Amino acid sequence: MNLALAPETLARWQFGITTVYHFLFVPLTISLAAITAALETAWVRTGKTKYLHATKFWGKLFLINIALGVVTGIVQEFQFGMNWSDYSRFVGDIFGAPLAFEALIAFFLESTFIGLWIFGWDKLPKKVHCACIWLVSLGTVLSSYFILAANAWMQHPVGYTLDKGTGRPQLTDFWAVLTQQTVLVNAWHTLSASFLTGGAFVVGISCYHLWKTKRAHDQGEESGPAGRERTVVMRTSLRLGLTLAAVAGLATAVSGDSLGQVMFEQQPMKMAAAEALWDTQAPAPFSAFAVGNLDERRNDLAVEIPGLLSFLAHHNFNDAVPGINDVARQEADRFGGDPADYVPNIFMTFWGFRLMITFGMASRGAGMAGLWLTRKKRWLATRLRTADDEVPRLALTRHRELGPLLNKWFWRVGILTMAFPLISNSFGWIFTEMGRQPWVVNGLMKTADAVSPGVGTASEVTSLTVFTLLYAALAFVEIRLMVRYAKAGPGTNVTPNQEDSPAQPETTDRPLPLTY
Repeated sequence: MNLALAPETLARWQFGITTVYHFLFVPLTISLAAITAALETAWVRTGKTKYLHATKFWGKLFLINIALGVVTGIVQEFQFGMNWSDYSRFVGDIFGAPLAFEALIAFFLESTFIGLWIFGWDKLPKKVHCACIWLVSLGTVLSSYFILAANAWMQHPVGYTLDKGTGRPQLTDFWAVLTQQTVLVNAWHTLSASFLTGGAFVVGISCYHLWKTKRAHDQGEESGPAGRERTVVMRTSLRLGLTLAAVAGLATAVSGDSLGQVMFEQQPMKMAAAEALWDTQAPAPFSAFAVGNLDERRNDLAVEIPGLLSFLAHHNFNDAVPGINDVARQEADRFGGDPADYVPNIFMTFWGFRLMITFGMASRGAGMAGLWLTRKKRWLATRLRTADDEVPRLALTRHRELGPLLNKWFWRVGILTMAFPLISNSFGWIFTEMGRQPWVVNGLMKTADAVSPGVGTASEVTSLTVFTLLYAALAFVEIRLMVRYAKAGPGTNVTPNQEDSPAQPETTDRPLPLTY
């Protein structure tokens, strides 16, 4: 059968499309829930209306995102049952526990308290209402943790014994599955990357509104009271987003280093492929750029930093790092077959790893630069200071402002930054999943053995086409809704309750709380 239409190839394409698309929503949902909760907390504690307006604006975008995330997650589960039935049977005893906890605890928190939060405005006491969004945020974090625990078990199986009769793993230590080193560093890395994603998202939309206001002001248009209030909200949001991008970006880099060390120990082939390190070397260089020769298993061209890979793997500049050829031979000796069978797609792994890092760190760099350029009073000369309801002037030094061209490009880059972490997250997943091939469960089950045996090529082509078209339609809906509500900006005609108590009785002419 043509390799392009082989059942395994089609199933892997379907898994890749559904997973990468679903994962566009997950980090944004996790971070927007926490951002909304933090802004509402600020409003409850200070009573400042700018925090209330920001809460409702970012909360609205959070609701759109979580709704699409749930829908795409359900579709993703369908393809597991359809294309990966042997895999589902093999891991069923292990995955049942974390997925059950995900549904019972995490999904319960999300679904219950998000309803109370949406319809509880003006009905619940402020503090109780604020607690609801924090519980939703907790639910999103727990949900991601349980899913990551299941995925970490695929990367590094623990807490099981193999049943002699069926050959399938049986769960013996659920706590080990939840607390093994792989899931701990994975969760730290994924959550920090999620907040980097949310920070960049807030930065992008805030930059859009502030740049739009600045251009209108430069053309002599007055903002009016509502426009000035909107600027206050967007300026506050911009600083919050920039801070998140800078801090979460640093946490992502640190957690990525920890995760890399774990992978060097548990999955040496994945990291050797990520570095295009063909033979074991001591000290091992880091490849900043390489052009590989896959047939001869060597690099024709490489720009290397001596000893850096040894440092990343072992925190010293001398220790040996195993190469692709050596690891492949070891796996062939252990599991049988040809060493070439144990080499993942080097091109995708090598460049996926670099694109993940490049776009992720570009977001952090934008956050750091933005924090400096939009800094406040005591760091600026008097003539460069602006009021809270004005667009900040971008100051390079205490007395020097950015020129018109750089000024314009700052706001443009700020908007583009919104997409950087999403691209980074996608390549991170591609690297994680492709780097461990040919294993679907490392050392226990190969991907080729996980595919549903009874599903034909025609069925797989049909389902792949349907899922792709469905996701394209959902993407169209998501983008339209997001753009529509993001461009509209925060409402500034909301009057907060002053009483920390259940509010007024229902009246027939009040708008629905969902409409804000």
